[in-house]
Amino acid sequence: MHTYMALLPVSVLAVFFLPGAWSQSSGSNSRLGVVVEAKNITLPIGSNAVLPCHSPRMVWTRDRLKDRQRVVHWDLMRNTPKYSVERVLDMSPGARLRVYNNFNKGRVSIPESAFKDGNFSLVIKNVIQSDKGVYTCNLHHHYCQIQQSVQIQLNVTKSAQKEKRYWDGEKTIFVVLLGTSVVLPCVNRRPLWRDGVQEDQQQVAHWDFQPPGVRPDRADRLVDLYASGERRDYGPLFAEKKMSVAEDAFTLGDFSLSISNLKPVDKGLYSCHLHHHYCGLHERRIFRLTVGSSLPSEPTTTQTIFHNDDPEPRVEEVQSPHVVNVILPEHRGYFVQHLGYFLATFLLLAFIVVAIVMVTRRRKKRGLAYELRRSDERNVVNEGESSLSLTELKTRNQEPLNSDYKNNLLKERDMSKDCNKDFDGKLWM
Repeated sequence: MHTYMALLPVSVLAVFFLPGAWSQSSGSNSRLGVVVEAKNITLPIGSNAVLPCHSPRMVWTRDRLKDRQRVVHWDLMRNTPKYSVERVLDMSPGARLRVYNNFNKGRVSIPESAFKDGNFSLVIKNVIQSDKGVYTCNLHHHYCQIQQSVQIQLNVTKSAQKEKRYWDGEKTIFVVLLGTSVVLPCVNRRPLWRDGVQEDQQQVAHWDFQPPGVRPDRADRLVDLYASGERRDYGPLFAEKKMSVAEDAFTLGDFSLSISNLKPVDKGLYSCHLHHHYCGLHERRIFRLTVGSSLPSEPTTTQTIFHNDDPEPRVEEVQSPHVVNVILPEHRGYFVQHLGYFLATFLLLAFIVVAIVMVTRRRKKRGLAYELRRSDERNVVNEGESSLSLTELKTRNQEPLNSDYKNNLLKERDMSKDCNKDFDGKLWM
């Protein structure tokens, strides 16, 4: 119970003092993309740095038949006479609808506007007994690496009262009257299934640089890369070959940023943004680069290697030092978040101290009441014993007095008898 109560202040403070965490996870991700990597990199002055940014989903193959990479096909699995799967139809934006069984031509179809509105439902006219089975709608987008499947079981009945539609826990089951028409739904409203502008114009990669003390919305743009081959460099750093990105970045999916001859002014926050609007890809990788002092044993070897014609082998040796995975705040409410953590910890400790004091006082009160009760019991016992002793003493004191009194009376009576006898004797004489 005490543990549960102790957790309440933390949860309450998390709501009131940490609004930045909510806004950072919702607002920033929607505008800038999802952060998939965050690192701290520390390198000495004068060395080379390579900030890695790889994504195989951004590889551009420049395939002229890109429309054929979006395919939908319906398959049917029958239980009798034996388990078998046959292709019903398939279609892609660059080709017409293809029905595999001549008997189904004109009877089985999907809407012609399927790749525009995302409706790939299968329409079956004049249902017959052999249409019974499990239908699977398969959606493939090879370029965006998307594969989705929807299963629907179709049963045929001759009674109109048995027509129904229900879910068995794994798939939807349609019970359809013989000779009627049915529509098996398969809908995907994702934008990538719709026709739009050219794909190469929707693939963009860019690097941003945020110096220390600068807000994220004031970051400097370094370079913009487009899959079409267009490239936009901002500032003199790329013109001087101090910073560079590979020319075949979209062919290899490697958008790493290389920085040569590091200086203290190069420290800050670097972010790589990858946007593929057609495939719905929005990713962000963040690197905090810190430039330290040059090591005493390495400057001579480093400089001699940089003056050679082939400095590439040394680049891989220098980029390996101290890489630590961290979560970067990158938000103006950073101070407020830490203040909330501090207050939550302080209130938790105060609650624990108050609970300990209350428990201690309660135990002391119980001990004092117990001692008072014991003392009262002892007094009662002592009073009883004293009363008993007094009564015994009284009885003992009374018994000797009574016995002496009786003895004296007897003696006096005997003496009186003797006197009487003597007196009578004298008289007779």
